Amino acid sequence: MSERVAIIGAGPGGLVTARWLLAQGFEPTIFEQGSDVGGQWSGTPGRSGVWPTMHTNTSRVLTAFSDLEHQCDEVYPSNQQILEYLHRYADMFGMTERIHLNTRIDELSREGSGWRIRHRGGAEVFDRAVVASGRFHSPAIPAVPGLDTFAGALGVISTYDYRGPSDFAGRRVLVAGCAVSALEIAADLAILGAARVVVTQRRQRYVLAKFAAGVPSDHRIFTRFGVLANEVLPPAEVDRQLKEIIVEAGGSPEQYGAPAPDPSLFAAGVTLNQGYLPLVAEGRITVRPWMESIADTAVTFADGSTEDVDAIIMGTGFTMSLPFLDDGIRATLDLDDIHLDADRHTFHPDLPGLAFVGMWDQSGGYFVPLELQARWIAYSWGGAVAPTSEAEQRSSVEVYRARRGTPQKTRMNLAAVAFARAAGVEPSLDDWPLLRRALLFGPLAPSCFRLSGPDSMSDAAERFAREAAEFGAVTSEELTERERAYAALIRH
Repeated sequence: MSERVAIIGAGPGGLVTARWLLAQGFEPTIFEQGSDVGGQWSGTPGRSGVWPTMHTNTSRVLTAFSDLEHQCDEVYPSNQQILEYLHRYADMFGMTERIHLNTRIDELSREGSGWRIRHRGGAEVFDRAVVASGRFHSPAIPAVPGLDTFAGALGVISTYDYRGPSDFAGRRVLVAGCAVSALEIAADLAILGAARVVVTQRRQRYVLAKFAAGVPSDHRIFTRFGVLANEVLPPAEVDRQLKEIIVEAGGSPEQYGAPAPDPSLFAAGVTLNQGYLPLVAEGRITVRPWMESIADTAVTFADGSTEDVDAIIMGTGFTMSLPFLDDGIRATLDLDDIHLDADRHTFHPDLPGLAFVGMWDQSGGYFVPLELQARWIAYSWGGAVAPTSEAEQRSSVEVYRARRGTPQKTRMNLAAVAFARAAGVEPSLDDWPLLRRALLFGPLAPSCFRLSGPDSMSDAAERFAREAAEFGAVTSEELTERERAYAALIRH
């Protein structure tokens, strides 16, 4: 009899994990607390941080799984197009009938060698379980003196609860934060009718436009070369190379009238946004340092300046929230608001038969690494690849624990290649000489992880070559002067 697997969450992570578990002969059942599949992409108020006019900040090529291409032509699809894509994906692999909607999991616990799932319909025991409930559902609201007394007409909300600019027409709005959602919303408000938009931030990040020379920026910065450079070059050199690409593509914030970021890209951070910096340059968005205090409708900032505002929108990140895990699992994982002890965000040696999907703090797209993580789980449990030994898992957990207290953002390319190697599907550059440049400096498209290893596809090379060249970034086998210089660095 096939082993039964409970999957908590019917977002992209839950769906792609179910697809690959099915391929390995498991019987997955998906539990979703919302009324639709898609997770964040469902757009359901209270269960999704997606607003009606939002588009992806990752390109169509990198916001897809390897078995299904998008039907749209938009480079950055709308949230409705992503939801439609996920419905097609669920239907394509027979997962729709396996999903229990409107079913919130109240508790996940161990029972013998299996896993007990308790929900409003009762309790069930499964052979294995996967937690794919999402990493970005519980907004982190920082402590600001007087925040709870703010008297602005529209109050304080999180970006998670933003549903469009209409409520803020003619209003003075303060947006807190410098990550993707904060800058997207600030630009949205400045263009679509707010009377005044002020952004307050602890530090200025570098801001990379969605396009650079007609090429989606995630095709340029999330590459396999970036992974190899991270492994063999000094951090300062990796920092320099990334900063060079980003500043060359769109300049530095101070050139637009925003504060100057830290000279180190790694210290400052980077956010992807197409229109924010030009709006700052036009004076349609004002940038302030972080908030010192709030009194009535007045917000005082660290430089002593004050703004009267009608609304505050907090784009200040998310905490890890897995309330259904029982105390024993929580203790084993040493779970807190930020950290979850696991081998490459996936397995813990003291919790055999349990896996986590999508629980790293992302920088860049999720779809490609989610699929690779799902394949690693399915292949490890199904026997297509040798599972990681207990000793290796414990060593990986210790490495993660040693990093607690340091910035936890994981770049998309680092996560993707780590999962691909674990799943045995990372292509060798030597095996694909005609694709070498694309594999090094092109996008980490999902098709390149179907070139070799389990479930390789006969048309993967043709498809990857097309996707790599689609925007002109990698159109020949000859390396550019910069690429030759970079490649020489990692060879030595």
